[in-house]
Amino acid sequence: MKKKALAFAAAACAFGMLLSGCGSSNGGSTADKGSNVITAYDSEPQNPLIPGNTNETGGGIPVDLLFARLISYDTKGNAQNEVAESIKSNDDGTQFDIKIKSGWKFADGTPVTAESFTKAWSYVANAKNAQKCSSFFSTIKGFDKLQDAKNLKGDEQLEGLKVVNDHEFTVDLNQPDSVFAIKVGYSAFAPLPESFYKDPKAFGEKPVGNGPYKFKSWSHNKQIELVKNNAYKGNEVVKNDGVTFKIYTDDEAAYADIQAGNLDVMNSVPTSASKTFKSDSSVQPYSKAGSVSQTFTIPASLEHWQTNTEEGQLRRQALSMAIDRGAICKKVLNGLGTPAVEFTSPLTPGYSDSLKGSENLKYNPKKAKELWAKAEAISHYDGKLTFAYNADGGAKSIFDAVVNSVKNTLGIDVATNPIPTFQEFRNDVTNRSIQGAFRTGWQSDYPSPENYLYQLYSSAAADGNGSNDGDYKNAEFDKLCSEASAAKSTDEANKIYQQAQEILLKELPAFPLYYSNANGVAATGVKGFEMNWQNLPVYNELTK
Repeated sequence: MKKKALAFAAAACAFGMLLSGCGSSNGGSTADKGSNVITAYDSEPQNPLIPGNTNETGGGIPVDLLFARLISYDTKGNAQNEVAESIKSNDDGTQFDIKIKSGWKFADGTPVTAESFTKAWSYVANAKNAQKCSSFFSTIKGFDKLQDAKNLKGDEQLEGLKVVNDHEFTVDLNQPDSVFAIKVGYSAFAPLPESFYKDPKAFGEKPVGNGPYKFKSWSHNKQIELVKNNAYKGNEVVKNDGVTFKIYTDDEAAYADIQAGNLDVMNSVPTSASKTFKSDSSVQPYSKAGSVSQTFTIPASLEHWQTNTEEGQLRRQALSMAIDRGAICKKVLNGLGTPAVEFTSPLTPGYSDSLKGSENLKYNPKKAKELWAKAEAISHYDGKLTFAYNADGGAKSIFDAVVNSVKNTLGIDVATNPIPTFQEFRNDVTNRSIQGAFRTGWQSDYPSPENYLYQLYSSAAADGNGSNDGDYKNAEFDKLCSEASAAKSTDEANKIYQQAQEILLKELPAFPLYYSNANGVAATGVKGFEMNWQNLPVYNELTK
């Protein structure tokens, strides 16, 4: 779900789509008591609630509930048709014929048609509109023609999209894409009503979707109210009357509200409770293996750290080997995370713990010092490396441990760089104003290694066109991703993605730290609490 950029929550928090930021205190709330409206923890969205411009979990969570796509995923990540009646491919996966079910409507009463999809996808792909999820459409024919913002008006359509009638359209790709039929379940592929194009900014403040919930209100930095959409006719059975997302900047305050019954559900656990939440009788705990990958990134072009130079690769490998991931997982996370050994997650198809280069993610002080010395022989480095993170997400203990491990091993000048809120932090990342390392992570949008690799490290996703926040570019990596997309089977594709990962493990455009468990808590009066393949509560199942 997006989310791409997780607002990376801390120790036991879920990172994210770039992830969403962990909590903020709003003083708790007794509103909705006695009703069947669920109150849930969230962070303030970075941007207005437009599906194609939302790549972090603060906004991604409500967007997912507001917009139904062609397909949906069950709690384990299995895909099933939702708005789509059928999605059929030609033999080589370069053309898709998509038929949608009749009767679907947006919350404003207007019909969901084929053009609701083709026009929305073209808007997101069009560089003039500067949408953060643009790269997800890069395999559709005509994408390249929509990347020169200076010569575009913003309403140009993707050449590869053709409307057959109100309930059918075709998609021509510029290359085979073996995961396209799964990818369209991601929120960036949501349909949009005509009202969106009249005033996109206003729409983002009061979005009109076609999902299981309808938008009611958004009081910035306080709460986002969604109510049940009785006109929804999709796969999800909504058992409550609505979900009100309470905006927190302090996950400790959110946990206290869960204990007191002033908040119903939380998709993370503060570090201070990581040892005790499973036995805390005042909450319902949840902790199982998850799909979220926690990382940090150093810009690919940062002086002395360039990914395409020998010096930069040596420094990155040395830095990675100087981090004791096992100790962080054991002592800081209290066993609620697993040291990372590659760039996807243990729940991702094709995951492997024995890829070439995985040794670069293992703690090896002696080797780290040797590699750093080799880099110094090429060019002396006397700079200060800082690690930026959002201070409202519970990540302080993680990055304190990272800095201490690096300092003790390499003896270089390193320090943390906390930024007050997740929104401010993500804006700094988006604006490329951080000259050092910064916290990243990924909550998967769909169950495929393509989502963790192509969408985060391809050239197409760099330069603000996607979630490649470090602007890493490697032609061989791009080529392997294209070959994987054209593979005839999932197994074949996964083997090629593993080859692509070996490039990442050598050049380290980002530094995998650990995989988060799906950790969360609910108040004792809440029923139906479970977490899905994205480490998120199944909101529609919650009642009280």
